[in-house]
Amino acid sequence: MKPRSAAPLTVLFLVNVLNYYDRQALGAVVEPLRHTFNLTDTELALLPTLFTVVYAVAGLPLGRLADTGSRRRLLASGVAVWAGLTALGAAASSFGMLLFTRLGVGIGEAVCAPAATSWIGDLVPAERRARALAGFMMAVPIGVMLSLAITGPVAQSYGWRAAIAVAAVPAIVLIPALLWLPEAARGGMTQGGSPMLLARIPAMWWIAASGAIVNSALYTFSYFLPAFLTRFHGVPVGKAGLWTGIGSGIAGVLGAAAAGVFGAGRMRLASLAALAAAPAAFGAIALRPGSVAGALVLAMLCYGLLQTYYGLVYATLHDIVGPELRGTAMSVYLMATYLAGVFLGPLLTGGLSDHFARQAGGPVEAAKAIGLHQAMYAIPVLCLALAGVLWGGARAVQRQGVGV
Repeated sequence: MKPRSAAPLTVLFLVNVLNYYDRQALGAVVEPLRHTFNLTDTELALLPTLFTVVYAVAGLPLGRLADTGSRRRLLASGVAVWAGLTALGAAASSFGMLLFTRLGVGIGEAVCAPAATSWIGDLVPAERRARALAGFMMAVPIGVMLSLAITGPVAQSYGWRAAIAVAAVPAIVLIPALLWLPEAARGGMTQGGSPMLLARIPAMWWIAASGAIVNSALYTFSYFLPAFLTRFHGVPVGKAGLWTGIGSGIAGVLGAAAAGVFGAGRMRLASLAALAAAPAAFGAIALRPGSVAGALVLAMLCYGLLQTYYGLVYATLHDIVGPELRGTAMSVYLMATYLAGVFLGPLLTGGLSDHFARQAGGPVEAAKAIGLHQAMYAIPVLCLALAGVLWGGARAVQRQGVGV
C-alpha cells in the first residue's frame, strides 16, 4: 500500500464498517422488535426488504454523481443522512415510524459503494485492485460482527432503543475524516460514460444475477440467524447477537482475506466457494435443538465462504468496465441485484417462516420456532444457485478477454 493511498483506504474502510454496522443493527433485535410492535415474521422482513428497494433505486442517480461530482462530499453527506436516521429510529413509537427511518438510512447508504469503490479504483492500479477491494469489503464481516456483538448485549441490558442509538455515534468522527481527505484524481473521463453501455456487456448480467443471489443469502443469514438461535436453540437475545457477531467477524475476515490473496481465477474461485458453502449451511440448520456450538461453527463456515464473493467479483466488475463508468456500474449492479434479490432473501424467508408456523400449529412460540427453522433451508438452496451463476459468469468474462 503506497503512503498516498493508505489514509484514504483506511477512512473508506471505516466508513464501510459503519455502513454495515448500521445496516445490520436491527438483526440482533428482531425478537425485541417483534414483541414491542407485535409483528409477524413477514412484517419484520419488510424492514430489510423495503430498505433494499429504496437503497437500490437511490443508488443509480447517486452512482452517476459519484462519476461526475465530488466523491468526498457525497460520501460525507451520505454518512450524515444514514447515521442521523439510524439515531432517529431509536425514538420510533410505531412500526411505521421505524420503517420510515430505515428507508432514509437506505438512501444515505446508497452513496457508499458507488463512491467508495470508484475512488479505490483510481487509488490503486489494476493488478492490486482485487486486494484493495477485498480489504475494503472486509468491512462487511467486521461491520456485521460489531453490529451484532454490540447491539445484542446493549439491547439486553438497556433495551433495543439504546442499542440502535449507539450505532449512530461513530459518524461524529468519520464525517470530518472524510472531508479532510484529498479527492482522488480520476482515471477516465470526468463526465462519465453512458449507463446504456453496460447493457451491452454480457458478463455484467451474470455478475448482477450473482449479486442478487449472494445478497439474498447473506441478508437472510445476518437478519434471521440470531432469531433462529433464540427460537430454535433457546439462546438468550444478548448471547445470540454476541456469538453470531463474533463468529461472523472472524469467518468473514478470513474469507475476505482469502479473496485478496487468491485473486487468480476470481469468478471460478467464487463459484467453488459458494458450492462449498451449501453443505455447511445445510448442516448448520439440520442439527437438532440445543446443538448450538455445531450450528454456529457450520453457519460461520458458510458465511466465511460467501464473504470471498466481494473481493473476487467486485474486482472483476471493475475490470470489465472503463474508469469513467465505475461508479455507475456499481450502482447499476446494486440496483439490479437488490431489486431482483429482495424477494429471494429476508422477505421470502419471513413469508415461509409464517407459512410453516401456521402449518405446525400448537403453542405460538413453538410454532414460530418450527416455522423459522424450516424457512432457513432457503440459504443452502441459494448457495447452490449462486455457484451455478458464478460459473456461467466466469465463462462470459473469459469470452470478453478479461481474467476470470
